[in-house]
Amino acid sequence: MTQTVLLTLGRLPKGLDIARSFHAAGWRVLVAEPFGWHLCGLSRSVAKSFQLPAPNTDQAAYLDALLALIAREGVSLVVPISEETMHVAALGERLPDDVTLFTAPSKDVSALHDKFRFAEGLYQAGLAAPKTALLGTLEAQAIAGTGPTIVKDRWGASGSNVTFLEQGSSLPDRPNGLVQERLEGEEVSSFSIVHAGSVSETVVYKPVIRDGTVSTVFERIKVPEVEAYVDQVAQWSGHTGFLSLDLMIDGPDVTAFECNPRANSGIHFLETADIARAILEPGFVPRFSRHTRMQQAYPTLTLLWGAIGKWPRYRQVGKALFTSRDVTWRLNDPLPFALMTPATWPLLRQAIFEGRSLGEAAIHDIGWFGPSGR
Repeated sequence: MTQTVLLTLGRLPKGLDIARSFHAAGWRVLVAEPFGWHLCGLSRSVAKSFQLPAPNTDQAAYLDALLALIAREGVSLVVPISEETMHVAALGERLPDDVTLFTAPSKDVSALHDKFRFAEGLYQAGLAAPKTALLGTLEAQAIAGTGPTIVKDRWGASGSNVTFLEQGSSLPDRPNGLVQERLEGEEVSSFSIVHAGSVSETVVYKPVIRDGTVSTVFERIKVPEVEAYVDQVAQWSGHTGFLSLDLMIDGPDVTAFECNPRANSGIHFLETADIARAILEPGFVPRFSRHTRMQQAYPTLTLLWGAIGKWPRYRQVGKALFTSRDVTWRLNDPLPFALMTPATWPLLRQAIFEGRSLGEAAIHDIGWFGPSGR
């Protein structure tokens, strides 16, 4: 009997990789998405899409709609994709015994997503962590007086509302904000599939081309020290699900400064066919893709247009555009790439008419921004 998996977001390429993997493994793939039109809905790997209320508009209605969908469609596995994970995790205790949710309990997911509690947890576990304090405290003033800092939202995402300050600068008065020492070194990211604190595989990658703080072209690298650090974080947290870290490497020293208990762009560096099995089978080690440099071609092309007249930047972006593998394109499933622009219209509309970045638009209706919201 064919089993059914429900992905709880369809607007992002990382969801497309997961959908394609489960379809190839013989599963029936469903997608629940607040947008009526989205990227995964164009894929031949997806049997059907369902439009649900946005969790940031009405979380209770969103969770009730998910539960009804799971029961009606005979779903046996629920896989959260991105920032909606913090909402979906609340389903854990409400699901039937025969339905698996691929993420940790809500309280544990929230502790990892909370930048302040994550830094505190690392420190208490004896792992390298940046000095971090809530705005408005004496500790925050002390951190600001000792060196360059970063001010960010405690529950922020996609690089939004981040401010870089020099030593001694006055700290802003921002609700739910924190200050963190600015680490020195090379910034990298990691992506892992984790079962009960045990890592199946970790991808380490670095930005090649950025749009603000978000990478549109990225390259997989091998850094054993990062992999070892990620193993320690996973063991300390006992996490199950996707685990993504932003880290700084300074010589032999590795420090995570943010944690996202959901998928990030690193998933594109895994062999697509292996992703479903790595989710389903603890201990299975997925293979890496043969492509070591990946991109989101449409945003990168936009950056190329914006670099016209700025020759060094134009050459850098152009070279990356024509030498990197697109994360969406597949010859046997061409529509998501071919119709990318109309598929992302719900995001483009917010960028054009509401002044949000694409990263902010992608999570505006699904992110968890703390008890009081954004």
